[in-house]
Amino acid sequence: MATLDGISVKNIVKVERTSVHSHITGLGLNHRLEAEYVAGGMVGQVAARQAAGLIVKMIQEGKIAGRALLVTGEPGAGKTALAIAISKELGIDTPFVSIVASEIYSSEINKTEALTQAFRRALGLQIKEETEVLEGEVISLEIDRAASGLGPKVGKLTMRTTDMETIYDLGSKMVDACLKEKVVPGDVIQVDKASGRVTRLGRSFNRSHDYDAMGPKVKLVQCPDGEIQKRRETVHTVCLHDIDVINSRTQGYVALFSGDTGEIKAEVRDQINKKVLEWREEGKAKFVPGVLFIDEAHMLDIECFSFLNRAIEGELSPLIIMATNRYASHLRLSSSNILNLILFRLIEKVRGTDVESAHGIPSDFLDRMLIIHASPYTQEDTTKILSIRCEEEGVKLDKSALDLLVKLQSATSLRYCIHLIAAAEVIRTRRKAEQVTTDHISQAYRLFFDTKRSEKMLTETQGYLH
Repeated sequence: MATLDGISVKNIVKVERTSVHSHITGLGLNHRLEAEYVAGGMVGQVAARQAAGLIVKMIQEGKIAGRALLVTGEPGAGKTALAIAISKELGIDTPFVSIVASEIYSSEINKTEALTQAFRRALGLQIKEETEVLEGEVISLEIDRAASGLGPKVGKLTMRTTDMETIYDLGSKMVDACLKEKVVPGDVIQVDKASGRVTRLGRSFNRSHDYDAMGPKVKLVQCPDGEIQKRRETVHTVCLHDIDVINSRTQGYVALFSGDTGEIKAEVRDQINKKVLEWREEGKAKFVPGVLFIDEAHMLDIECFSFLNRAIEGELSPLIIMATNRYASHLRLSSSNILNLILFRLIEKVRGTDVESAHGIPSDFLDRMLIIHASPYTQEDTTKILSIRCEEEGVKLDKSALDLLVKLQSATSLRYCIHLIAAAEVIRTRRKAEQVTTDHISQAYRLFFDTKRSEKMLTETQGYLH
């Protein structure tokens, strides 16, 4: 804490939240869609990342409609990380909705309605709108206030481009908008004529040599050319679910923020679909199919798969990406006591039926899917992932502590070791050490149990209830 003119000033600390996958920025592919070993926050999984890159390319070219993608692999193999990397590659203009299969089981709405709402959230609509705007450099801004301070404020705004200069009379609303944006002479602004919204685009290059204080975030722009009044095309991106909610009830906007959407009638969706298709034919809107990611897909039952089987064939359908870790135990076969084969047992019962199918997914739906397998991480991959997580969380870890974490990962899991990094950092801070050492990792390991030690303790004590 510092003191300035007798006033205590606290140090400002920037607080950032880091999640398990916050270090992922993309798939890490080059222009030939080839994966580098470490790029975009992803490590290893070269074949899976290349396959995901082809899926992204197909999505961007609109060639993946009516299909689905299945990502398989054991727990901790990077299935969710692969889905997040796909969403990063698609960008903010492509909707990406992530749910867990158990979310659809609710007492408020039925399963097909929950899936339909997830579908509609993954479908974007870019609506084009032409608006008239005033754009130019501010020469002067004069504001007149009543002597008593109670009357309305009026003023005059002088704007210019490289070709013309105009003076506008301002009402009270426009004066307030200019004051809110802190508009001063030399700024380049844009005024929406319909709404009166004032946007400060930056500082004119003509005023860049003025002796005024400019912060590092001040943006210098060229003075606009042509006429001050222009027609601009703006694009608003919304998802179909938001349109459904707004049109399904009188206070639709309130429902968007409260989350209490309830069930939406099929007639409302049919009318919206008809209108959206009309806008697309007229060129007023562009349909943007997104991605619906469903984790733990084996939790879905036969009714959900039947609905999805029909829904992905619709004209308005996103790409479905599913992830599952169901490819369970080993089965040893013998033939004439000569040949022993070890086969992975891929067969699981489809939830809600006695039918067995691969990965717990019906065979007719599985036939529509492209399958990507996420291979387990090697020791070299684990070392690199833990190093990246330390950099992401700002933790200084010495080499011996990193080696200990890698050894612990082979006995526990990668997720558990990532959690230990944050716990060990807190211990280091309390001890005022410079780096996280093996002692900090060991203490965090003793304090927090992993799954295997917890199961062992329950087995030895025969549970907690007697």
